[in-house]
Amino acid sequence: ALCLYRQYTRDQETKSRFHSNPTSRYQLRLKPLVLFFDCDDCLYFDNWTIVNALIERVEQVCIGRGLKPGEAYELYKEYGTVLKGMIAKGYLEDTDQAKGDYLEAVHDIPIHDYLSTDLKLRQLLCSMDPTIPKYVFTAGIKSHAERCLTALGIQDLFVGIIDVKACGYESKNSRAAFQTAMRVSSVEDPRRCVFFDDCVKNLKTANEMGWRGILVGRKNRYTGEVIVCEDAENDINCIHDIPLVFPELFKQHTMDE
Repeated sequence: ALCLYRQYTRDQETKSRFHSNPTSRYQLRLKPLVLFFDCDDCLYFDNWTIVNALIERVEQVCIGRGLKPGEAYELYKEYGTVLKGMIAKGYLEDTDQAKGDYLEAVHDIPIHDYLSTDLKLRQLLCSMDPTIPKYVFTAGIKSHAERCLTALGIQDLFVGIIDVKACGYESKNSRAAFQTAMRVSSVEDPRRCVFFDDCVKNLKTANEMGWRGILVGRKNRYTGEVIVCEDAENDINCIHDIPLVFPELFKQHTMDE
């Protein structure tokens, strides 16, 4: 009862949607067994500079493979990923070698020109409960995520990276991708998975799977308007704000309880 009271009080303080949802029965939540972090625009925020560079790079690579200007974006809208669209239209062979070469090419941007060491982020991640493993769960490829983590100075703080290749080239917001993440992390209970991401679509799937989700970044990239994600239990402006909504993930809080 005391643990439930503490949780309820904490939810009130952090304005968690667990507390504000009158239709669900309030229960004591289980301790997380794994933390999944998106990479781009989540572990860092650079006003979308890197994502814009990646979009430009995709356009360059696709034009080099015979697509017309703007056609890559049309394939993305129709097929969910440019990769799937290129295969469907015959621009790319459906082999691991061809897909791998394409993905390496479109992620070939100078990350260290954009990112630098984030000591505050490193301190935050190091202060988390060490018994809960951390994974990067990204729609990109492992080598790109590794470059980002190295530039930020946090490459040694994650157990592993679950990328698009590990997910069988499925879209990140597919249930199959989330099932892969659970399999890789050896966690069977979705209620014990915590997910930090900037994408509402990804958080919707996470919620449908039974994961706990936190929206990282409240600003819409295209309109500048405030994003509201009802599928996340809470929203934060940036990754450094995790303690404000999830204090129980940190060692000092754990020791206090």
